Formats: sequence, C-alpha cells, structure tokens
Amino acid sequence: MTVSPPKPSLGLRSFRTKFMIVVGGAVLFDLLVSGGLALWNVQRLSRDATTQVGQGLEKASQDYIRSSTDSTAAQVGLLLDQVHSDVKALAGVLQAQIDRPIRNDAVGAAMARADPGAVTVSFNMSGNWAQNLPGSPSVVSVWGYLLDKDHHPLPQVQADIETSAVLDLVAPNLLGTGASKLQMYYIGPKERPIFRTTPYTDQAQTFDRLYPGHNDANFWDFFFPGIYESWQQWAQDPASRPVPENITQTAPYTDAITGKLIVSFFHPLWTADRRGVAGIAGTDITLDQLAEIVEHVKVAESGFGFLAMSNGNVVAINAAGEKVIGLRAASDATSKGVTGLDRSLRNSAQNAVASLPLDTDGVVQHIALSENGEDVPYLVVTKQLRPSNLWVNGPVQREVMSLGIVVPEREIYASLIAARQQIAQATNRILIYQILAVLVSLLIVTAAVFAASKRITSGIRALAGAAKRIEAKDYSVRVDIRSKDEVAQAGLAFNRMAEQISFHTENLEKLVAERTEEIEEAKEEISALNTQLKSENLRLGAELDVARHIQMMVLPRATELRAVEHLEIAAYMRPADEVGGDYYDVLQNGRSLKIGIGDVTGHGLESGVLMLMVQSVARALLEAGETDPSKFLAHLNRAIFKNIERTRTDKHLTLSFLDYDGERLTISGQHEDLIVIRQTGEVERIDTGDLGLPVGLESDISRFVDTREISFQKGDLIVLHTDGVTEAENPRGELFGIDRLCQSARRLHGQTAEAVKDGIIEGLMAYIGTQKIHDDITLVVMRHR
Repeated sequence: MTVSPPKPSLGLRSFRTKFMIVVGGAVLFDLLVSGGLALWNVQRLSRDATTQVGQGLEKASQDYIRSSTDSTAAQVGLLLDQVHSDVKALAGVLQAQIDRPIRNDAVGAAMARADPGAVTVSFNMSGNWAQNLPGSPSVVSVWGYLLDKDHHPLPQVQADIETSAVLDLVAPNLLGTGASKLQMYYIGPKERPIFRTTPYTDQAQTFDRLYPGHNDANFWDFFFPGIYESWQQWAQDPASRPVPENITQTAPYTDAITGKLIVSFFHPLWTADRRGVAGIAGTDITLDQLAEIVEHVKVAESGFGFLAMSNGNVVAINAAGEKVIGLRAASDATSKGVTGLDRSLRNSAQNAVASLPLDTDGVVQHIALSENGEDVPYLVVTKQLRPSNLWVNGPVQREVMSLGIVVPEREIYASLIAARQQIAQATNRILIYQILAVLVSLLIVTAAVFAASKRITSGIRALAGAAKRIEAKDYSVRVDIRSKDEVAQAGLAFNRMAEQISFHTENLEKLVAERTEEIEEAKEEISALNTQLKSENLRLGAELDVARHIQMMVLPRATELRAVEHLEIAAYMRPADEVGGDYYDVLQNGRSLKIGIGDVTGHGLESGVLMLMVQSVARALLEAGETDPSKFLAHLNRAIFKNIERTRTDKHLTLSFLDYDGERLTISGQHEDLIVIRQTGEVERIDTGDLGLPVGLESDISRFVDTREISFQKGDLIVLHTDGVTEAENPRGELFGIDRLCQSARRLHGQTAEAVKDGIIEGLMAYIGTQKIHDDITLVVMRHR
C-alpha cells in the first residue's frame, strides 16, 4: 500500500508547526538582534553626543563663572589698590615732616600764620578735651590727658598739632580724586594720640556720645587694642609683618561720626631713626563701596556674589543672596574695641554653606541648598584676593579675603539641558522608526515561512503517516515521495526498513527462543562469578581486620603512658582506611625514654605492615641497649631498607625520635615540624628537615642524620603530629594548616595533656565536618608536669 501526503495539520505537535516555530524563531531572533544592535548603536551615539555636548557646554559655563569671579575680584582689588595708594601718598607727606624737623617747623609756622584756626584749640569743660573751632579744612581733637593744668596742649602735643596741619594741604585733594573715601586723618603716637580728620566734623562730641569713658583711657588701647603693639614689633623687626607691606586694614565696624559700616586703612609713621612708631596716616571707606561692586554681580538670571573674610564673615552680599545662603547675624557682647560686623557663613542655616571651603581658588564646587523644602543644586566658585594685614581685636594678622559667585545649576546649564532634550527627542524618533521597520520585516518573514513550510514538510508528513501504519502493525505500507532531496532518500530508506521488519516479524519466534537460551547461559556464569567475588571479599576483609587489630595492639597502652615519670603523654591515631600507615610509639628502658612518630607513604595494608616493621625494629634496638640517637636511626633504616627490598615495595617513611633522660630532650630524624608551647605561652616550631632523610630510601643514611637538643622545662608542652592533621580539608577544600594547629595548642596550653589532645582533635573534626578524611591522623601531646 502506497501512502500519499496527508492534509496539512497545524497542531502543536506537527512538524510543520515546529518548522515554522524554529525557522520563524531564528529569523525573528536575527531581526531582534540586528534591530537591537541598531537601537543600541543609536542610543550609544545619543549618549556620546550628549556627553560631548555636555562636556563642552559645562566647561564653557564653568569658565564663564570663573571669568565673572576673576573680573569681580579684579574690581575689588583695584578699589583697594586705589585706597592704598592714597593712604601711602598721605603717609609719605607726613613721614617727610617727621624725617625733616627743620622743614616741619617751617611748614607748621607757615600753616599757623595762614590759618591760625588749624593749630589753635579750645578747651571743652564738659568733655575734658580741646578741639579747634569750625572753619578749617580739618578737625583736630586733643584729649584731656594731653593738656596741661591750664588746659593748653603740652609742648610736644602742640608740635604734633602743627606738624599734622599739613593734612589741610594734602587731604582735600586726595579726597577729591581717586577712589571715593569717607575721610582721611592723622592719629598721633600712643603717648600723644591727637586725632586730626578731614573734612571737619564734631569729632570729640560724637565720641563722647557713642563711647562714654573713652577720654579716661588711652585712645589706641580703647579703640584698637593690640594694633599699636604690632606696629612697634614691626619697627624692631620688619620681617615680623604678616604681609610685607605697612598698610593695616581693619575689619568692618560702625563709624562713630557717620554711623556707617566702614573699613579703615592705617599706614604707620615711623620715628626718624625707624625704631619707633610716630603715629599713623589713615583713611576710611564705607562698606557700601565694597558691597556695591559685589552686589552688582549678575551671573545668569539670579546668580550673585559675596565677599567674605577667611573666618567666613561675609562683608558684602545683596539681600537676595543673603536669603539664599541662609546668613544670620551673630553678636558678641564681650568684644573690645570698635563694634564689628558679624555675619558668618559658619552660622548659615544651610549646612552646605556652613561647611563651604573658601581656599579652593577657582574650583567649581557643587552644593545643594534647601528652598521651599526641596534641595536645589548650585555652583559656587571662590577667588582669593591679595593678602593683607588685618586687625580684628588683638595683634595684626594675615588675612586673605575671598570673593564668591553663587549660581543655580538650572540657570548656568540651561543651554546644556536644552541640548540634551533635543538629542533625546531625535533619538526617540529614530527608535520608533527602527521598531516599525522590525515589525514590518517580521510580518513579511512570517508569510514567507508559512508558504515555504507547506512545500518542505509534505514529504515528512508522508513519512509520519507511514510510521503510524507501521505502529499499527501494517508492514505492507510504503511511501511515495517525488522530491529529489534528503526527504526522498529518507522515504527510500523507510521502504527498505519496512521490508526488513516484515521479514524479521515472520521469523521473530525463532529469534526469541535463541536469545532466551543465550541469556540463561549468561545468567549462570554471572551467578558463579558473584559467588566467587563474595568469598574473596570475605577473606580479604578478615585479613584486613586482623592486620588492623595487630596494628592497634602494638600501640602504647594508657598504663604505659601514665607510668612515665615527670611527663604527661596523650596520643590519638585514626587510620584513613582499615589499616593505617602512621607510626607512633613510647618506648622506655630504665631512665631512657624514646618517643617516635612517623608517616609511611600512602595508607592501607602495605603501609600498615611497614609501620609494624618499624615498631618491631625500634623496640629491638632499644632493648639491645642502643642509646645513641644517630646510630639508633641509622641501624633502624638499614633493617627497614633490607625488608623493603625483600618485599619489593616502593614505600618509605618520614621518622623522628625524641630521646629524654629526665634532663635533656634530643630530637633526631626528618618529619613534620615539632611544636613547643612554653610555660609563658610562647610558641616555637622546630624544623626537622635537616635532621635526617626519609627511612627506606637509602641503605645508609648515617651521614644525613643529625641531632638537636631543645629545652623542655616544667609547664612546657610539646605537640607531635603527622601531615594527616595539617592537610585535613574542610568542605571548601581549605587545609587545616600548621598555623591553626599552633593556635589550638596555644589556646589549650595550661591544661592536661589529655585535655589538650582532646581539644585539638575536637577542633580538627569540627573543621573537617562532612568532608572525607583522605589521610591517617596521628597526634601525640607531651606535657612536663
């Protein structure tokens, strides 16, 4: 019967369905991978573009902030330079008067003739001071302690009044040019601190009103404590100036005359010999002049600037900026001298501002400021101004003021944010087009796979139908596949197979009978072999049990160990197999005590027999009276070597002996390190590598054998072991190791030898856990009572 292809079926188990799933899935996977790669590349390109644009715009924005900071700092520096220049000019004129007394007298006399009001003062009874009357360009105030009993200035004070009158010639011009100044003045030395100021004001009257008691104390100590002493030190040692210039700047304070916040600039005047202070030339500027430069800073939309001293005290900032960075004023009622402005960054309500470093010159800092319950990112750049000599209260100190610029990130990076949004929108459009292209390709591929599957799977469907007929025991079925591909070849092979099945089915009963007879014969042979193997296993098990029993019998008994005088000895041995290859023994003959420990290569019956040989030879040599450790080990090696040759085995062993005569402990032979725990708890490791050679390798090892005496005192502890202890593994394959063994022995030091042995073995077994024990484990503990 010839089978034609059945009608197409699209069940989940049909080959056509599977073909469509596999081929369609492969094409779909290819589309997804290629499409995914394209999408990934687009996104990567977008990220790279965003990064490049972002870095460029970010650098440009930060450079803009730094440029604004540098420009504003330059303006502040220019203002201060102009003020310094004017003060130096005034100081130069006054210093020339001091250095040239003859010219000073001539100028003073000329000023007295030209303007008697400039050098003549009148006494004020209520204030106890003297002052010239209005009408002169300057006001000169003379305090009560500088007047004689008739209320006239002392002679030297009058000379100072006339000397300082030159201020009327110079100061008005300096006030009218250069930087805007509030006033310029001369103050005499500490012993004669007259005060001459241009322009004329009710100077002494204002002092009486604002500073009661000032006339009862020295001017310099009352208003500027510590500043004069600093200048006197400069006169003695110019190198002691904090900044190498003469001008001293004060912290902002309230001016007694105008009531404004001002900053004073003092230039000391020196005596003709330059060894003392002869007064000062000075000028004041209002804090508004500094603040105007800073407050007019405008970066982006709402960026602002501030000027701060090194201690964080902000001397200039606009109102909006003061609110943003959370400044709040603090006062100190105990401060001396003039009243200063205290508005410090360190007292800011914003934590980021309170901890803001001011010495990061030109570095862009990112901070977050709380605004309406949200953290808003800001950029801060600070620029340090030129150092200056500063007086606050006490000695003059070095001061470096900092100019800061604060800008919201959202404003300075506005162009960056816009560029990123444009790139993101372009990327999204590309992604949408790519996804649509993948979907269209998927529809086309699905239709093509569906059409191709019908043609390709028709022959396979025919084979499947014929296979079902064979399953129904219709061996006459044949398939007719007209294509010329591999499926047609499979159809021919199927037809030949059907013919063979038909032939063998007819002869099946005969074949079954023959195979049954062969199976029965094989079963009888297997049964005989099983019986023989069981008998052999029983015999071998009995032999191993006898060997293990003999091995355990020759080990030292507990009564022997307890009989050793002055020593506690405890031992433990566990073979890895039925018979182990580890050796230990405690042999005593009179006062001589010999403790041996060794490890035969491998483990099992051969290793156990070699261990018994060693024990027997060692016992025989000791009973024969051999007490020399080197000869003892050499004789034992010769006997064992000959036995190994006779038995034709490749075994040998490491072996060490400890000889103890009640006083000395001598070790000989090569084995694992000997561990000694001293009474003090100190751990010593004795290396035996140079004390011998493995036993059984050479017939004569006498030239390799050496001895070493070690101290063994009361309370000391010795631990002997085989490598089965140190090379035991935990479930992670990590070795127990010599260091862990030393730590265990040291921790148990002070207990009995039995307790130390039990503690080490307990810790070892806990470390091994469920891991298989691969080697024999032997441990001997000796403790000097």
